[in-house]
Amino acid sequence: MALLKKMRQSMARSWSLYRSDFRSMDKTQIFLLVLLTLLAVFMLLPLVFIFNHAFKPLHELFLFPPTFFVREPTTQNFTDLLHATQDTFLPVTRFIFNSIVVTLLSTVGMVILGALCAYPLAKHPFPGRKIVFGVILLSIMISVETMGIPRYIVVKSLGIMNTYWGHVLPILALPVGVFLLKQFMDQVPDELLEAAKLDGATEWQLLVRMILPIVTPAMATITILSFQTAWSNSETSALFMQDDAMKTLPFYVESLTSNLANTVARQGVAAAASLIIFMPNLIIFLLSQRKVIQTMAHSGIK
Repeated sequence: MALLKKMRQSMARSWSLYRSDFRSMDKTQIFLLVLLTLLAVFMLLPLVFIFNHAFKPLHELFLFPPTFFVREPTTQNFTDLLHATQDTFLPVTRFIFNSIVVTLLSTVGMVILGALCAYPLAKHPFPGRKIVFGVILLSIMISVETMGIPRYIVVKSLGIMNTYWGHVLPILALPVGVFLLKQFMDQVPDELLEAAKLDGATEWQLLVRMILPIVTPAMATITILSFQTAWSNSETSALFMQDDAMKTLPFYVESLTSNLANTVARQGVAAAASLIIFMPNLIIFLLSQRKVIQTMAHSGIK
């Protein structure tokens, strides 16, 4: 009872503060508030659609005019997803497991390599530093599809076809992560690092104990970008994996409706699989939202 009373009091205070803030707004601020609220609702519509689409029975998926909200929710799509691979003797959990392993290895690798690359670019003025950084930025503009054949030749020559390394190594480079981390590390005062060096700190200690804690918001943002890149990647499965047991969930989802015979029959299964692929991205973002906002709000340390 005491807890409920405190909750009511807290809600009453919050509502009172909200009303007082709302009354103190001028017409321009009220207009912006309404506009941003409508924009937020509009941006939430795709999320609501994904959830509703996954629980629609097959006949609702093809209604005309289409319905936005599900009328008769069912979990049959998820049941069909679990049984969709019976003919291949590979359960869908195998594809999910492969995606989890590849995503974990790739995310950790991209974050570590990004930090190790950004640190010398930001804090060690070696000859050709600007050229190296320019090449990294230039690589952002190169389409991934144009690198398919060179990547295939490299992966095949390394002998890592049909292995987890064949998934991980081709996507380890994340130029956006290097750029973002370098911009944050540039804001760390050189005097702070020099003082630490006088106290006997090594380069590794400077990076791990001083710089990385300062650029934590950027690290969180890069973690999200790395996770999304690895979790949604289906290219490595298509190019480097001939063994079906080594392919990932996104590739499997694409294969569900890849031929005309399955275009209609597998729509419900594809909707359920799409929700499974989407949920980890949403969870990771919600857990790291505060750090991401700090990354966008600040360009360095205070």
